[in-house]
Amino acid sequence: MDYSGSECLALLIVLGGSLVQGLLGIGFGLLAAPLLYLLDPGYVPGPVLLLGFLLACCMLLGHRQALAWRRPLPAILARLPGAWCGGLLLGLLPSAWLGLLLGACVLLATVSSYRWLEVRCNPHNLALAGFCSGLLGTATSVGGPPMALVYQTRERLGARDELAAFFLLTTPVSLLVLLYQGRLPLDYLHSTLKLAPGVLAGYALARCLDGRFDTRSPRRLLLLLSLLAAGGLLMRSLWQLLR
Repeated sequence: MDYSGSECLALLIVLGGSLVQGLLGIGFGLLAAPLLYLLDPGYVPGPVLLLGFLLACCMLLGHRQALAWRRPLPAILARLPGAWCGGLLLGLLPSAWLGLLLGACVLLATVSSYRWLEVRCNPHNLALAGFCSGLLGTATSVGGPPMALVYQTRERLGARDELAAFFLLTTPVSLLVLLYQGRLPLDYLHSTLKLAPGVLAGYALARCLDGRFDTRSPRRLLLLLSLLAAGGLLMRSLWQLLR
């Protein structure tokens, strides 16, 4: 397949996001969505959700473990109405407002990742996080931060497996909502397939690096890159609204 310059850059973004999520259990949408949106708004939300679903499949198949769905079950069930509300919200937002919402979500998630807010991983909070994840994930493709906030005190490997199960089981719901509402452009399917090798390469690299260094280092890099991407996206969206 032939790649343009922007597609090569998108491929690198997808690879980096897949590498981070392969190591930490979360971070693909947080990193990839705002950067891909800056390249081409058509990548959000459908293509990013498709790539995130592929990554969740890789993580579960690669670790050869049973689907860890029991603990996140309240979140899985609550994502169903959340996804529907996210689809309705997407239909009400012009492109510039969608960029503002996406940038604000990434910015809030980055700030909250410093653990200024302690949230227990209990069924009530999981259900609330699942609903918010469905709403934000369907509207902006960044559905990870609410779940990350609930799972921030859990052991890394266990959280990684449960989050992978959550996204594997719930991402198709968001995709079906977008398809039903006519907001999953099929002309971007080819572009999505061209970025799929980035997912596979990023996950393979994460498998090679897993356990070889302190995972706090990629976490700090993720937060920094997410902060820069959110800032750039907010400035671009504000410029579009004000001009």
